Amino acid sequence: MDIGHAILCRMRQTCGLGLLFLVVAGKALAQDSEAAALGLADTAPVASAVSRSWRLYVEEALEQVDMHFGLADERLHRSTLDLQIDKTLEPGWRLVFADRLDLGDVPNFAGVASTNQVNTLKEAYVSWAAQTNVLLDAGRINPRLGVATGYNPTDVFRDDALRSVDSSDPVSLRENRMGSVMLRGQTLWVGGSLTALISPKLAEQPNSAGYSLDIGATNHELRWMLVGSEQLSESINPQLLIWGDQGGAPQIGLNLTGLLSDAAVAYLEYFGGRSPSLAAEAMLRGNDTAYRSRLAGGITYTFANKLSWTAEYEFSGAGMNKEQWQLLQRGPVDMYVAYREFGFNAQDMVTRRAAFVSASWQDAGVRNLDLQAWTKFDLIDDSRLIWLEARYHWTRAEAAVQRQVNAGATLSDYGALPQARVWTVLFRYYF
Repeated sequence: MDIGHAILCRMRQTCGLGLLFLVVAGKALAQDSEAAALGLADTAPVASAVSRSWRLYVEEALEQVDMHFGLADERLHRSTLDLQIDKTLEPGWRLVFADRLDLGDVPNFAGVASTNQVNTLKEAYVSWAAQTNVLLDAGRINPRLGVATGYNPTDVFRDDALRSVDSSDPVSLRENRMGSVMLRGQTLWVGGSLTALISPKLAEQPNSAGYSLDIGATNHELRWMLVGSEQLSESINPQLLIWGDQGGAPQIGLNLTGLLSDAAVAYLEYFGGRSPSLAAEAMLRGNDTAYRSRLAGGITYTFANKLSWTAEYEFSGAGMNKEQWQLLQRGPVDMYVAYREFGFNAQDMVTRRAAFVSASWQDAGVRNLDLQAWTKFDLIDDSRLIWLEARYHWTRAEAAVQRQVNAGATLSDYGALPQARVWTVLFRYYF
């Protein structure tokens, strides 16, 4: 079996890897302004303006995929039904439910895309306000941690949580994954909070059946976390966390944001402790537990015309350095594919250093037209992933055109992906 087909058999349709970014163009630099808004959302605004306890949309997507390795190009079709409910049952009680059904050519991290049906139960839990400042939650919950954009080291519940991948956008990957079954408690005070959660082991193995709850993917081991935050000033807001899993040493984390001006914000995300390398976790080498750090830090600047730029540096002490990466590339293809597949499922960096650059522009010269561009550079092997999107919004609908390019040497981080270039056209309607 040649390299191209070996990679295809195990990694095809994994181009939705959450570690991505884009370069964008544009003549978008406008005048600097201290009145620029800092928290411009990276996600598209919800089309429905009506306040209600549920949101339902259908989406149709068509893809043209140009393949690497001389493989036949593909045309794919996907239909999606997405439902979210956030409803007060009675005073003090709240129900949260989120589910996604993908039909057609459904890409995922497990294998080849084919005509299929994949249901993802993202969240399903009950929340009780025991007191005005004390909350208790139970069920499948998706804690989305981290202040960085392209890579979130503290987002520890991301591994094995994706059943389908509709986009390489990191925001989409966080939004559309499965939560974990857990108990969570939170106490709040002015300017801060303290959260504790425990997620028990409930099953041994993942279940790839289309309508499975897939508890084995999200609850394959005991995990727990403590998270505390305190706003120190109007410009500095840190969050500290301690995380542990079954048999592992506790890990510490930090999320820190700070205002540099009315238009610029700096952020730092850190996660560290004694842990094995990603290669050891993939069972490609023996136990090499040592203190390892992961971090992402950057700056976002927002201009008065709603254009935002972000530059981010990313590091993973669990990934491979240049010598280790080159050795793996020269070795057996099966070992290389196994490592890449493990890294995709873990949504972690397979090499040690990367850079992420992104730009987003709301109302880009035309009202309701949003542009996004981001690229991720692997600083170990110089490969890159480029992602571009133009999205137009109506009252209850939106349409988008996306372009993704994976470039690099044959067995590089992004050059090894079977997809060389992907065009996507989609239409979404909100009920």
